[in-house]
Parts: sequence; C-alpha cells; structure tokens
Amino acid sequence: MPDPREVRSMFGRIAGRYDLLNRLLSAGIDRRWRDRTVRRAGPLQGRLVVDACCGTGDLSIEFAAAGARVVGVDFTPEMLRHAGPKAQTRALSGAFIHGDAMRLPVATGCADVCSVAFGVRNLADPDLGLRELARVLKPGGKLFVLEFSPPPPGLLGVLYRFYFLKVLPWIGGLISGDREAYRYLPRTVSAWPEPDAFRRQLEVAGLKDCGYERLTFGIASLHWGTRA
Repeated sequence: MPDPREVRSMFGRIAGRYDLLNRLLSAGIDRRWRDRTVRRAGPLQGRLVVDACCGTGDLSIEFAAAGARVVGVDFTPEMLRHAGPKAQTRALSGAFIHGDAMRLPVATGCADVCSVAFGVRNLADPDLGLRELARVLKPGGKLFVLEFSPPPPGLLGVLYRFYFLKVLPWIGGLISGDREAYRYLPRTVSAWPEPDAFRRQLEVAGLKDCGYERLTFGIASLHWGTRA
C-alpha cells in the first residue's frame, strides 16, 4: 500500500508541472476521459458533486462547467493551490479544500455525485476510501471512478508496457526533475485490479448497479455505482 506521507510529498514536488505533463504524456487524451465522466453523470445543473483526490482541479472544473456545485478535496496543498486560479480563469466557482479521501470533511448523504480521477490507487486503503465516498452520497447518488487499467494483452499491451516503464519515467523525470515520481505511476497501474475485480470492490463498498466502460483500447476505465 502507498505510504501517505510519501505520496503527499511526491505530488507536492511535481505540482508545478503536473498539468503540463498530464497533457504531454497522455497526448491530451485525459481530457476526453474527463469529458466522458461528466457526460456519463447526466444532468448536473445545481447538483452537488464531491470530487475526491481532485489534484489541480481538472475534473472538478469540468463538473462546474456543466452547472454543478462542486467541492474538490485533496490532501496535497501544493496541488490545491493551482485548482482555484484555474477555475477563476474560466469564471467558474467551486470550493477546494484540504482533506483526506479516507476521511472526507463532508457530511453524510449530502452529494448527488462523487468522483475520483486517478486517485483511488494512491490511497493507503482503497476499500476504506470507497466506503467513505459511498457514505457521502445521497441514496440514489452516483459514484464515478476514472482510472488507468492494467495493460491489455497482445501487441498493444507490449507497447503500452514499454511506454509506461521506459518512456514515461524518462520524459516525466526530464521535465519535472523527479524521475521517481514517474516510476511510481507504472508501478501502481500494474498493481491495479482488472475492471471486473474493481466492480466487485464497488459492490462490497455498498454500491449497486455497478459497471464500467473501457476507454481508449482499454488503457483506462470509467467505473460507476449507485448508493442503495
């Protein structure tokens, strides 16, 4: 399991180049994944969205642009310092607060939607984090988890592993000055469960009607579930 202090320190070190590297290393595909997440959530005008592990606020901002009231939560202050100004640049409002996804500073049953983009695998106890997200949802509220998936089989999987294990750490380290941070990513993705296994984790956390959609040849998946 990741050490929370090490994870916070790592994201704090790369916060200044985080957005640039996300766009560069994903060739901008990550934007389409977030857009898909927001569209899957349905009508959002006036609804409350709690976006855990919000980082620099990319997904939070897309929810706000769709009309939602958004609370973004992250435990790395350096990342949060970028979220508010980004929202203001687009004339969007949202509250960005420091907090732990395993102990969300949000009332039980208050949220219409909860979301996590590329964050559950960074938690020391992912199952506890999922139960906490379920706690925050209203009955009938929906959780969306956007995550990388284990490399697909065949030639694509071989190329994917080469990129993740060799190319990504080199480019990420060169630009951020922290190669170890970009070695961490492929390690956590490789250890991430297959989509069917993660769907069962959502069900154990107390969610129903759980499912998932593979994105971009299966290199990422959008998962969802509804609070009973």
